Parts: sequence; structure tokens; C-alpha cells
Amino acid sequence: MSNRYAVILAAGQGTRMKSKLYKVLHPVCGKAMVQHVVDQISKLNIQKTVTVIGHGAEKVKLELGNKTDYALQDKQLGTAHAVIQTEEILRDKEGVTIIVCGDTPLIRAETMEALFSHHEKLAAKATILTAKIEDPTGYGRIIRNENGLVEKIVEHKDATDAERKINEINTGTYCFDNQALFSALKQVSNDNVQGEYYLPDVIEIIKKQGEVVTAYQTDSFEETLGVNDRVALAEAERIMRNRINQNHMRNGVTIIDPANTYIESDVQIGQDTVVFPGSMVKGKTVIGSDCQIGPNSEIDGCEIGDETVIRQSVAHKSSIGSHVNIGPFAHIRPDSNISDEVKIGNFVELKKTVFGKGSKASHLSYIGDAEVGSNVNLGCGSITVNYDGKNKFLTKIEDDVFVGCNSNLVAPVTVGKGSYIAAGSTITKDVPGEALSIARARQVNKENYVQKLNVKK
Repeated sequence: MSNRYAVILAAGQGTRMKSKLYKVLHPVCGKAMVQHVVDQISKLNIQKTVTVIGHGAEKVKLELGNKTDYALQDKQLGTAHAVIQTEEILRDKEGVTIIVCGDTPLIRAETMEALFSHHEKLAAKATILTAKIEDPTGYGRIIRNENGLVEKIVEHKDATDAERKINEINTGTYCFDNQALFSALKQVSNDNVQGEYYLPDVIEIIKKQGEVVTAYQTDSFEETLGVNDRVALAEAERIMRNRINQNHMRNGVTIIDPANTYIESDVQIGQDTVVFPGSMVKGKTVIGSDCQIGPNSEIDGCEIGDETVIRQSVAHKSSIGSHVNIGPFAHIRPDSNISDEVKIGNFVELKKTVFGKGSKASHLSYIGDAEVGSNVNLGCGSITVNYDGKNKFLTKIEDDVFVGCNSNLVAPVTVGKGSYIAAGSTITKDVPGEALSIARARQVNKENYVQKLNVKK
């Protein structure tokens, strides 16, 4: 196997997206288009990857980091001109270079590997990734000779009627012998209406030199889809989502309605977990086995144990244990750590809270900036009053505490182990262990008082 290199073309502005966001940074299933391409290339045995950047260069660097080298294309003068910008990094290399567009997020490593193998097997100087499509209008047609090698690429506008009937098209992904590539790039002309330098011209130059030019046809046109506008972006999202969902289902996850389930590309889900419709699972979420997610839940960047149920709820950037029951209509905000066998019921909100094993807040509570021990019961309407208008303070509730309904715990405050808080109390001082704390006015009944109000007159 020869040395392998990769060039990702990611310098175009993407004016048809009509967006402030640089085109290749538009997300597909939660990840920038160009990041999908880099991730797939990273699965191959590539010695060096160079991404050609232009508009929004710094933002692309921020997204991709050190996964790739960079070459800057100040002026967008065509695809061949873009590759020329990598000359300083790649021109002296011996081997094969693959060129991929940064707006093709659906391309798979397996297809690129097959392209490499085909190129090397036939000892070609250039190989084009092609696909068959029912309506090839607008695409360059692949003209093959009797031996199946590529004779030429004909653009749609230049094609004869017979050539326009050919439905094998150029996808814009190529393999080149690296030395042949940079030699041919020097000969590319911009003598065209747009005044730009195009990569298909490199194919023609290599062909005229009598070298072997081949084509590898992929079975899947959809994975070569280039995203140039929001319509294509939505189509790429649909295809990627279907691919992700099928992969999870084949790995033992039940997805009740894949068309209405939205799982991003870095999510991991264990066997026998069931995901119900309307659920969105995002970021680097890891879900264990035998869980139930949804319906209509949003989970982002969480680690979730086994046999946990999250129904009609939102959970962000938190750790959730096993045998936990959350929802319906609960909100787990970032930096919460929920232990095993916990119950977080309807209309309960947690924020930056540690919640101990077997504890529960079953209804209508806000627990923020708190450390809750094990086997704690927080009655309906319990609130940790954590904010004084300037600063947040910690509420600490030790093991085996029972907090009665409609109680306010004004932080900073500690409620000792095994203590009881009477319903309706506002606790402003620490409560000793095993104590009963009552912080409310004594009930007074004023008989016949209503008659004095004359409310009916």
C-alpha cells in the first residue's frame, strides 16, 4: 500500500445557504459537516490531512483543532486553485491523495477506502468517485471507453444529446497520484466564463499524457450529496438521522418511530433500551441498557445508567444513575449528579445538585445548588432558596431527612441526618440531626371574624 494523503476542500462561502454561519460549519445531526468528513477520513490510514479554508477560516480551525493541517485560499478561484494552496505541504510527497469536499457530510470511510483500493489495484494516476442517478441534469457525465476506463468528463452544458442520456456522474471526489496531481495542476487554465481553475481539467491533462484514468462507482448516490442550500441540508440531516437510527436498532436498541426520533452522531445507547417518538438525544450522551427514553424527551450530554426511565423531560450535561425514574415534565439542568434509585417527578427542576441514592422529589420542587443525601424525601413544593440577588449558596440535606410539603430551605443551610422539616416551614438556620424543625407562625382561628368584614354587603 502506498502512502496516503487527504485534501478537504472547505473554503467556499456558501452564499446559497443565506447564512451568517460559514457553510461547512452548518451541523448535520449535531456535528459540523466538515467534522463528519474529517471523522470519516480519520478512520483511514492517512499520513496527512490538509483542509483548505477561506471564509471563516478561524472558526473552522476552532472546530477541527489539530485533527488536520490547514492551507488558506484567500480568493476562491475554483477547485483546482484550492488544491494548489496545499502545494507547500504535499507537493514533495510520494503516494496517493484523495480530494473530498467539506460539504459532503454523508460520505463514509468504507467508500473512500474502496476508492483508494480501486485506484491502487489498477495502478491509475487518477480515479473519480462516480454514482448513478436517475436525473443527472446539471452533473458532469463520465464517458468510459470499451475497457471501462475513463475517456473524459463532459459537463452537462457541453454534452451532446447522447451524452446527456448517460446517468453515471462525477461526484467531485477524486484520488490522484500525488506527483501527477501537482504536475498537472501547473497546467490548468482559467480560460472559461468564470475565470476559475477546475479539478476536472486535471483529469483531462493526465489523460492526454497517456496515463490511466479510472472511475469507481459507489452504490449510494446519497452519500455523495453536496450541501449547497437549506433544502439539501435538511435532506442530509434526514439521511444521516436514518443511518444513525438504523445503526442503533441493529445494535439492539428499539426505536418505536425512527422518522420522529432525533439521535445525534456521537450518542451511545445500550441494548434493550427503548426510545419513544419525539425524543432528541444529543451531544456525547451515553445511555445504558434497558432504559426507556421519551416520549418527547430531550437529553443532551448526559451519562445515564441502566434501567432508567425519562419521560417527557429535559436533561442536560448531567450524570444520572441506574433504576432512576424522571418525569413526566422534569428538568435536569447542567452539573447535576443523580444517584441510583432516585425519583424525580413531575414539574421538578434540579440544577447543579447531587442527589443521593434512593432519594425522591416527586412533585413541584426546585432543588438548586444542593447536596441531597440518600433516602431523603422532599415533599411537594420544596424549594432550596439558593440566590440572594448576587450570589448562589449551598443547601446541604443529609441522609434520611424528611422535608414536608411547601418548605423553603434558605441557603446556606444544613439539614442534619434523620431530621424532619414540618410542612410550610421556611428554614433559615441549620437543623440538628434527628430534630423536628417548625418554622412557621402558630395557627390562630378567629371565630365569626368573617361577619365583621361585611363581605356580602
